[in-house]
Amino acid sequence: MVSEIETNPEAFSDHAALYALLTEAFSPMAGRIDPPSSLTSMSLEDIARKAETEDLFLMRAAHRPVACLFAEPRGTTYSLGKLAVARDMRGRGLARTLIEAAGLRARGLGLRELELQTRVELTENHAAFAALGFVEAGRTCHPGYARATSITFRKPL
Repeated sequence: MVSEIETNPEAFSDHAALYALLTEAFSPMAGRIDPPSSLTSMSLEDIARKAETEDLFLMRAAHRPVACLFAEPRGTTYSLGKLAVARDMRGRGLARTLIEAAGLRARGLGLRELELQTRVELTENHAAFAALGFVEAGRTCHPGYARATSITFRKPL
């Protein structure tokens, strides 16, 4: 049984399990995306700090994190990042549920749209985000790259 979404869970301290969820979820990107995910350079302490400074949307099963999403306001946009769902929990609509919860929070903050970025190589993510109502808003490149490496998607609220 998966828990209801917890937004900024009080006294959350299981950063090791959150880090493990993120690492597991992002591991299939290794060797597929260039440059590597920023997660590869993040420590457990970085994740703990992120959970303290950004909004954390969390779902658990048997007390372990099984899905998460980080978000923060940027101007009139709610920027989503580090969306992760445990492999054994995929296909159950958890990502959709997290994004919907982020949309509700963003509306409550008076923001006008959701925004996220995904890598150019991750075409399955492009399709998933399009199915959730996101549209491509632009492409960017990481420092040192002459080609687009990321796609920005936006969804009006």
